[in-house]
Amino acid sequence: MLTASYKKYLLNFKRPSGTSRGVMNSKETYFLTLKTEESFGVGECGLLRGLSVDDRPDYEEELAGVCENVELGVSEADLYEALQEFPSIQFGIETAFKSLRSKNPFELFPSEFSRGEASIPINGLVWMGDKSFMKQQISEKLKQGFTCIKMKIGAIDFKTEIELLKSIRKEFSASEVELRVDANGAFSQKEALEKLKVLSDLQLHSIEQPIKQGQWQEMARLCEETPLPIALDEELIGVFSEEKKNILLDTIKPQFIILKPSLIGGFRGCDTWIKLAENHKAGWWITSALESNVGLNAISQYTFTKNSKLPQGLGTGSLYTNNIDSPLEVSNGELHYNPSVNWNFQI
Repeated sequence: MLTASYKKYLLNFKRPSGTSRGVMNSKETYFLTLKTEESFGVGECGLLRGLSVDDRPDYEEELAGVCENVELGVSEADLYEALQEFPSIQFGIETAFKSLRSKNPFELFPSEFSRGEASIPINGLVWMGDKSFMKQQISEKLKQGFTCIKMKIGAIDFKTEIELLKSIRKEFSASEVELRVDANGAFSQKEALEKLKVLSDLQLHSIEQPIKQGQWQEMARLCEETPLPIALDEELIGVFSEEKKNILLDTIKPQFIILKPSLIGGFRGCDTWIKLAENHKAGWWITSALESNVGLNAISQYTFTKNSKLPQGLGTGSLYTNNIDSPLEVSNGELHYNPSVNWNFQI
């Protein structure tokens, strides 16, 4: 007999983490657990308040309904289809069933990565804050061996952010350290192109979401005129049908898209976006959405199977004081899975 339950879990940041949308001190998430007499499976429903399209008052009600339907025997495929407006629960469902069917509930995509024989290059993430705090983070990431750094911009004044980026470029060339910036939609339409021109002088790899999502024509114009490759991130949220995804890419023609499984319908959602992006000659990479190590593990194992050569955004496991102990480890700018370390997930 299959039983299902969910549990809310509050992740606490080691230090407040700032984006242009505000500062986070904690993040709630939900674990979906499936059990039979012989085995169990776990998936994470990684909700991001203020950003996820399924940040709705009826979220827990929906989760409770999912558990009931699982116990009534509704199939994974039917559950997934019915949850289109709840992409983070789609991700939790996919992961929980895959976990249940696996020999090891935490080895979802067996590979050289999950066996500890290969690693995934990742970017070092620099959160927003005052100049000294951001400088300190940059210094830490470079000492830790990261050769790709992603800096959140748009909260302090632009001139100071440019100075910080220039300070890295004085020490490291573009071939030594790849720089990405993420504006989280902070630029206005009026100023965006001028700021992109200034940023492009620093030989950056790309900029994520320079203007707010939903302005397709304006974003299309930016992607056409930009001297700096643009990556869509928030723009993908809430675009459910394959037809609409295709229209979005056809209209905007971005240089890159960024895939967060919790925000776009899990692995199936990612597979669709990857197929369409490649049809449109757009690059892509995969990023966590601040999940616990349970969700991060699933995303990392999936990512390895996609054979991308770009650094991925999967270095978020060390952000919390109370994350789930796991075999995921970061060293020299790469994510490793150490099979000799045990999981500490209490069902």
